[in-house]
Amino acid sequence: MESILTGQDASKLLKQDLTIALFQPEIPGNVGSIARSCVATNTPLIIVGPIPFEITHSRLKRAGLDYWQHLNWCYLDTQEEFFEIFGSQRLVLTSVRGNYSYHEFHFSKEDIIVFGRETRGLDQDLIDDPSHQSIFIPMWGKTRSLNIANSATTVLYEAHRRLGFPR
Repeated sequence: MESILTGQDASKLLKQDLTIALFQPEIPGNVGSIARSCVATNTPLIIVGPIPFEITHSRLKRAGLDYWQHLNWCYLDTQEEFFEIFGSQRLVLTSVRGNYSYHEFHFSKEDIIVFGRETRGLDQDLIDDPSHQSIFIPMWGKTRSLNIANSATTVLYEAHRRLGFPR
């Protein structure tokens, strides 16, 4: 069993059916909840720093329960490091400013679904980069955004549904 502190070598997570990446997450409980959804769907998780908490933070472990030992994950210090390793894969960026509704988007195997910080989302220049796809979850009520853990689970299950749930 690998330590919760270190995760895996990032190269072991290349070319998976689907992967979730979190860019500079700020709230430990959200990361733990997303990790739990990743375990439930056998989806790797990439956490890209810097982050304002330790991976051993008690709220993070509590939200992920005792599933961390079953999670395929890695931690990378910077977005530059992420792009060096995973830049050749298709990135599906999530944002309230995305171009396609998640339920109409055509997911592909090996997509990396990227979520940004809870307070600011992904940087606009990344979303505007034409080499990446961007999606959003429709909202028609009086809210600016959805909880990132709920959003990640929603998009993750839709992507798996579109690709065909594993048997």
